[in-house]
Amino acid sequence: QVQLVQSGGGLVRTGGSLRLSCEASGRDFNPFAMGWFRQVPGKEREYVAVITWSLGLPFVADSVKGRFAVAREKGKNIIYLDMNNLKPEDTAVYYCGAALRPGRTTIPDGHDYWGQGSQVTVSS
Repeated sequence: QVQLVQSGGGLVRTGGSLRLSCEASGRDFNPFAMGWFRQVPGKEREYVAVITWSLGLPFVADSVKGRFAVAREKGKNIIYLDMNNLKPEDTAVYYCGAALRPGRTTIPDGHDYWGQGSQVTVSS
């Protein structure tokens, strides 16, 4: 059974930075990709970034391009989301996910496992 455990998050002022981590455990963990999504109350979970597991190819959503970066440490089964120049509209609960198959990694339904969520609050 795969488990994703998140750490990081918190409260930061506009323009600040935060790092989120997501560590995966489970026998023979080898997804196609892992990703980050975020969600605010009353809205659907929104794609933020994804990274392929084998080659470590990163992709980020247009809404955060130039400010957020995704990376992974394959040997430790950890991915990171580095968030810079944070804005109040980045306030959300952030979730990491693991997608076992290709093709739908930028939508929530494409991910098979989820972390517990991390609150990120950006004050103005």
